[in-house]
Amino acid sequence: SVEMEFYIWNAGGTADEVADALARAVARGATVRLLLDALGTKESLKSGWPARMRAAGIELQVALAVKPWKIPFRRIDLRLHRKIVVVDGRIGYTGSMNLVDPRFFKQKDGVGEWVDAMVRAEGPIVGALRTVFQFDWGMQTGTLPDPDAGAADAGSGGQPVPGGTQVAQVIMSGPGVDEAANLRVITQAVNNAHSRIVLTTPYFVADGSLALALQNAAMRGCRVTLIVPARNDSWLVEHASRWYFDDLVRAGVEIRRYTGGLLHTKSITIDGAVALFGTANLDIRSLS
Repeated sequence: SVEMEFYIWNAGGTADEVADALARAVARGATVRLLLDALGTKESLKSGWPARMRAAGIELQVALAVKPWKIPFRRIDLRLHRKIVVVDGRIGYTGSMNLVDPRFFKQKDGVGEWVDAMVRAEGPIVGALRTVFQFDWGMQTGTLPDPDAGAADAGSGGQPVPGGTQVAQVIMSGPGVDEAANLRVITQAVNNAHSRIVLTTPYFVADGSLALALQNAAMRGCRVTLIVPARNDSWLVEHASRWYFDDLVRAGVEIRRYTGGLLHTKSITIDGAVALFGTANLDIRSLS
C-alpha cells in the first residue's frame, strides 16, 4: 500500500516521476491512495495528470473543494496542509516538502528554488502517521480504509527498528483535534530550554505567547536563533514578520536571513537534544 497526502502537488520534473511510480505500484497489486488539497493543487488539477492517475488505478481524492457559493459560509483558508507518505504501513515520511520539483515550482516568483527537508521513519511512529492520513481520508470520503490492509505483513505493529531507536511522537493539529496543539507544545519546549534554541521557518508571524517566550528565553541567557528566508514569496508575510523583529532583537534573539533560496523548512531544536519538525509554520494561522 501507498498512502500520501500533500497540500501542493505541482506537475513537472520529479513530481511526474512519482506519479509514474505510483502507477507502477498499482500494476504490482498495491493499493495507492493520494489525497491533495483543492486550493494548493488547483493548477495541477487542470492538467491531464489526475485523469491519467485515476485511469492507472490510483485512488485520488481532492480535499476541501472551494465552491464560490459556499465562501460566505465556510472558511476557505482552512486547508489540508500536511505532507505525509506511508509505504506498506512500515516506512513513513513527513516534513515541509510538497510533492514538487524545486526546479519547476514557482520559478517566476523570483525567490529561487524552495529548500525543504523530510524525515524518513520506521517503527511505531509510522502507525501514528498512518492514523493521521486515515483520519483525513475518512473526513473527505466518509469511509475509513481498512487499517490492516497493505500493512499486515509489514511489521507495522511497533516492532523495534535495527540500528537504534529514538523517542518520537506525532502531534496532529487542525480543526477537530485539540485546540492549538502545536502552539502549546512549541511554547512549552521554548520555556523548557536551557542553553540553545534554533528555529527555522519561512513564515514568522508568531502568536503573542510564543514571541514572548522567545524573548524570555534570550533574556535568561539562552542563545536563540531565528532563521527565515531573505526573500519571501508572500509580501504580506514578509512585512508582518518584521513587526516582531525589533522586540526580538532587543531581547537578544539573533535573526539570520537565508540566501540560498526560499527556505521552506519548518524545524526547531532545543538544547541540541529535542527536535520539533514537520509542516506547521510559525504563524498565527498555522499555530491556531
